[in-house]
Amino acid sequence: MVTASTAESRSPRPTTRTVGALRASGHVQRPVRDEIRDNLLAALRDGRDPWPGIVGFADSVLPQLERALIAGHDIVLLGERGQGKTRLLRTLPLLLDEWSPVIAGSELGEHPYDPITPASIRRAAELGDDLPIEWRGRDERYSEKLATPDTSVADLVGDVDPVKVAEGRSLGDPETIHFGLVPRAHRGIVAVNELPDLAERIQVSLLNVMEERDIQVRGYTLRLPLDVLVVASANPEDYTNRGRIITPLKDRFGAEIRTHYPLDIDDEIAVVVQEAQLRAEVPSPLLEILARFTRLLRESPSIDQRSGVSARFAVAAAETAGAAAVHRGAILGESDPTARPVDLGTVVDVLRGKIEFESGEEGRESEILDHLLRRATADTVRDRLGGIDFADLVGAVESGSPVVTGDRVTAKYLLGELPDLDVVDELAERLGARTVGARAAAVELALEGLYLARRIAKDTDDDGQLVYG
Repeated sequence: MVTASTAESRSPRPTTRTVGALRASGHVQRPVRDEIRDNLLAALRDGRDPWPGIVGFADSVLPQLERALIAGHDIVLLGERGQGKTRLLRTLPLLLDEWSPVIAGSELGEHPYDPITPASIRRAAELGDDLPIEWRGRDERYSEKLATPDTSVADLVGDVDPVKVAEGRSLGDPETIHFGLVPRAHRGIVAVNELPDLAERIQVSLLNVMEERDIQVRGYTLRLPLDVLVVASANPEDYTNRGRIITPLKDRFGAEIRTHYPLDIDDEIAVVVQEAQLRAEVPSPLLEILARFTRLLRESPSIDQRSGVSARFAVAAAETAGAAAVHRGAILGESDPTARPVDLGTVVDVLRGKIEFESGEEGRESEILDHLLRRATADTVRDRLGGIDFADLVGAVESGSPVVTGDRVTAKYLLGELPDLDVVDELAERLGARTVGARAAAVELALEGLYLARRIAKDTDDDGQLVYG
């Protein structure tokens, strides 16, 4: 997904350099909310996706968000951790104009037609049509702040600059102010992540910004007609317990939109595919197992559902499985390592700390995770391999030597333990396994499925390797 930090404008930067030339070009100034509304409606009319990289919200969150933006509302997104709230906020600058003119050197990025600070008003009066301008890309008009308990009013709104006072200006002079994040986002979007973590007295400083659109610093009011869209994210648990959004500020948000975890298994997998930085191939059946595993965690009464099970868990799990394959490949000399079901066991060991368990489950954490992982594997085998006759594979395992696999067994060795069976080719075709590593993963998945169906046995040998027989 393109975010505010990575968005790159495709068209060249405009060359107009003075306000007189800007007027002659026919440029029309628009408030930021009108700009977002117009660009959103244009995308919807043209059939373009205004929300690239956002998965699973098409029929729920996005229609609500679009209506809020069309209405020109400030917005707070409410949702548990790892539901994509920040990612969604970072798509908003894509609805801004690609380039926007500002007064050159202005502290607040004021529009050349509408200076609002004393310094810019004075320059505009003195220079007239020769007032120099420059152009800002849409990514420069998005500001983001993670709310932390030590955030101050000066960080958000501003404070008196002692250096400017020392230069001889009086405390009542607006030009003595060092502006904070919100006024510097003038003619853009300001996002506050985890808003309830802001101290209540700090939240008060946003009241005038969101309603009267002015700011107050050190006891005097600056009538700055700020043109800014305020958006925020909050965790409902924090919203009601550890921290809260104060009632007057809550009332000033025009829209409160609830986010959610992916509702469909395909969306869950799509999130993992999009976000995971995989160091080795992780076949799609394994990604499905991890997606199902994550969904089972969200449904389990043994897991503290108030804190949620983040989508980052499934992403980290896929990355861990890929890393386990690379680790095995480095030790055994596999040039093209591929994750296999045996690598999923490392997920439980490495990521157990990412899950919050209910208080009564102390000491059973690994047991619970192992059980849910087995359920996810069985469901995936049933879905992916249903209808395949495994009688020949069961017979080969029962009549021949046991099949050994594990983190010390290469894919080539695993395939070599089995006789040439038509069912192996059928497995590979069904799962799209074209490489040696992928074929080994398919066979191992089938063996694990047969074990979970109690058609074959599984033990652990003295070296810690798994033995199917």
